[in-house]
Amino acid sequence: MTGVIPQDLAELALAASSADDCIVLLSDSTSANLRWANNTLTTNGVMVDRSVTVISFVRSARGVAAASVSGSATSKEQVTDLVAAADAAARKAEPAEDAAELVDDRVSPDWAEPSAPTDIGVYRDVAPALGEAFSRAQAAGRVLYGFVDHDVTTTYLASSTGLRLRHVQPTGHYACTGKDAELTRSAWVGGATRDFSDVDPLALDAELEKRLEWGRRRLELPAGRYETILPPSSVADLMIDAYWYAGARDAHEGQSVYSKRPAGTRIGEQITAPGVRLHSDPALPGLACAPFSIATSSGPTTSVFDNGIELGPTDWIRDGVLTSLVQTRHSAHLTEQPVTPYVDNLALTIDGAAGGVVETVDDLVAGTERGLLLTCLWYIRVVDPQTLLLTGLTRDGVYLVEGGEITGSVNNFRWNESPIDLLRRFSAASATVPSFSREWGDEYFSRTATPALRIPDFNMSSVSQAL
Repeated sequence: MTGVIPQDLAELALAASSADDCIVLLSDSTSANLRWANNTLTTNGVMVDRSVTVISFVRSARGVAAASVSGSATSKEQVTDLVAAADAAARKAEPAEDAAELVDDRVSPDWAEPSAPTDIGVYRDVAPALGEAFSRAQAAGRVLYGFVDHDVTTTYLASSTGLRLRHVQPTGHYACTGKDAELTRSAWVGGATRDFSDVDPLALDAELEKRLEWGRRRLELPAGRYETILPPSSVADLMIDAYWYAGARDAHEGQSVYSKRPAGTRIGEQITAPGVRLHSDPALPGLACAPFSIATSSGPTTSVFDNGIELGPTDWIRDGVLTSLVQTRHSAHLTEQPVTPYVDNLALTIDGAAGGVVETVDDLVAGTERGLLLTCLWYIRVVDPQTLLLTGLTRDGVYLVEGGEITGSVNNFRWNESPIDLLRRFSAASATVPSFSREWGDEYFSRTATPALRIPDFNMSSVSQAL
C-alpha cells in the first residue's frame, strides 16, 4: 500500500477530531487469487484496499453519543473528511445505551510495523501442481472448476485514550468442483489455509476422482429420516450458525434457543450431550485471530465502546453445559454474567463421554450399516430462532453407505435440523480437524475446527431437484 503510512493516518484522524473521544480503525488488505474452469486457468490477480472507520464520541448531560463513518481512504484529505462526518453525526445522535468507558493505554509491540502484504508468489508450489492436476483430469475425462484466494489484512486500532493496537490476519481459501465429461455427476472439496503450504492440488483431484467414481451408481431415495454422516465441513456450517445466534442480549430477551422461559438465559443448563465442548481462543494453533475486540458499529453482540478489549479462551459449551454467550460490557450488565466478547474462530471437540469417538470420516463410514454420507450443505437459513431450526440443501454429492462401504450416490434433499439438537442426538464423532464451511467460509467465517458427526435420524424433509 503506497501513500501515507497507516499509523500517520490514524494519528492525523485523532488530532483532527473535535469530539470528546475518538477511535480510528484502519485496515490494509492485499489479496491474490487464481481461478480456473474447464481444466484451464481463467483469471488471476492481486488487489489492494485500505478502509478506515472513524468512531466519534460526544458527551452531554444526557449521556454519551457515538457515531461511526467508514470509507476507503488513502489520503489525508479523505481521512479528515471521514472524521468531520463522524463528529457531526455523533453530535446529532441520541445517547448510546451501550455507553462505557473506552479501553485505554495499551500499545502493541509491533505498532510501528508496516502493513503485511501477500502476492501471487504465495502460489509458487500450488500453481505447477494445478497444471498437473488439469492434465490428469483432462486425460481421465474429468472437468475441474475452482479457485484459490489468499488475503492478508493488517488492522490498526488507535484511540484518543491511548490504544495503539495492530494485528495481521492471513486468510486463505481453496475450493474445487469436479464433474464428469457429460456434466451429470458433481463432487466438491475445499478448505481453509493460512499460507497454502499445506494445500496439495493433486490430492484434491484424487479425492474428486474417488467421489465421482462413487457417483457412477445412482439411486433415488424418498424424503425421510436417515442415519447420516456429516463431514467436518458440514458440521462447521451448522456450528457457525449456533455461534452467530449465541448473543447474550437476544437470549436474555427471549429471542433465541439459548433463552430461559419466561426470562433470562440458559447459562448453566445442560443443552447438549455430555462431552461436547464448543469454544473459541484467539491463540488456537492454525486458527489464530485478533486478540482484541474490533467493532466498527454497535449491535446485539458488538459495541464500539468495547474496541480494544483483550480476548482470551472462552468456552461457550463445556461438557454439554452452556457456559457463556457472546457478551458486550452492556449485555453483561443486563445478564449479570462475565464479559465474553465475540472471538473470530470456533472449535468443536467431543470426548469419549459423548458417544463413540473415532479418528476419521472413513471410520464412521466403516461403522455404518446403512446410511448417507453428505459432502456439504448450502443455502442455509433460520426457520425458528427459538429452537435454532435451520433449513438448507445438500449439494455436490450425497452418498449411500451400505455395510460400511460407499455403494453409490443418491439425489439431493432439503433438510431441517437444529445444530443444538444434533449435539444432543449424535451417535458417534470423529477427531476434530481444521474445517471449512462451504456456506460461510469464503466470505464470513473461515477459522473453524470440527469433527465429523454421525446422526441416527437426520431429517431429510423433501427431495431436491438440484444436481
